[in-house]
Amino acid sequence: MLKNNSFLFIRTQKLSVLSVCLGFSMTANAQAPAAGLFTSSVLTPIHSFTIGCEGPGVDKKGNLYAVNYAREGTVGIVTPKGKAGIFLELPEGSVGNGIRFDSHGNMLIADYKMHNILKVDMSTKKISVFAHEGRMSQPNDIAIDDKDRLYASDPNWKAGTGRIWRIDTDGKFTLLDSMGIVNGIDVSPDNKTLYVNENPKLWAYDLSPDGGISNKHLVMQFPDPGMDGLRVDVDGNIYQARYGKGVVAKISPDGKILQEIVLIGKKPTNVAFGGKDGRTMYVTLQDQGNIETFRVDKPGREWLRTKNSK
Repeated sequence: MLKNNSFLFIRTQKLSVLSVCLGFSMTANAQAPAAGLFTSSVLTPIHSFTIGCEGPGVDKKGNLYAVNYAREGTVGIVTPKGKAGIFLELPEGSVGNGIRFDSHGNMLIADYKMHNILKVDMSTKKISVFAHEGRMSQPNDIAIDDKDRLYASDPNWKAGTGRIWRIDTDGKFTLLDSMGIVNGIDVSPDNKTLYVNENPKLWAYDLSPDGGISNKHLVMQFPDPGMDGLRVDVDGNIYQARYGKGVVAKISPDGKILQEIVLIGKKPTNVAFGGKDGRTMYVTLQDQGNIETFRVDKPGREWLRTKNSK
């Protein structure tokens, strides 16, 4: 996510207060997305989330989750029927970013403030620290492979640098690479490629069976900056949030822009696949403090993995 932490905190408080004062509804719009493909519509009201709206993730039951609902430090839920509310409060001092689910149905949250990966037992809502790495600037976005290993982007906004980490199932961190500011990250359907963006470039690494990376190569470069979260569909196409441009770009594995889906908001932070068939795309928006949605032609790679989980 593109943010300055101090600025985020101040702006979050202002918008949270503004939402309360103006009486914004905290119930999602249950209206179905437009019938056609790639046409975005509003799912939750403007400012139902703070400007830290991020980290969308969908569980096996089709519930959508995103961080900072109503106020900073929460995880919000939007049910398949469109009802929105607070799912849980994170421990004091923790603020979430990326959300993913492991093969056992546990929610994993990048806690960028405390340099943690948090684990949530979905049956009890018990929160524990799954992994901690004090050397990180922040865990930002996270991806997960078919062996439940996590890959985390770690941007240092002030220094203009970034790193990529792997977190194994025992919570051990391994530094994979250092580069410029990194953000969106995901794994290909065959688990043989790791995609990472370094604004305005989209990179691919060969991903080995043991979780190592090699052969870094450029997939494509946008002519202007503005890249945040990304996710991959079952055909290997990449859906890239274009922060500031107000679109989600659909990109082929060989770097061709197949389509640009125009959003209502201008600052998309991340994307996730969901719905009954995995072909509903959810987009978190910083400037609107809400979530938009549109239909796509193929389900998401991670949705299929979650659907088939234990």
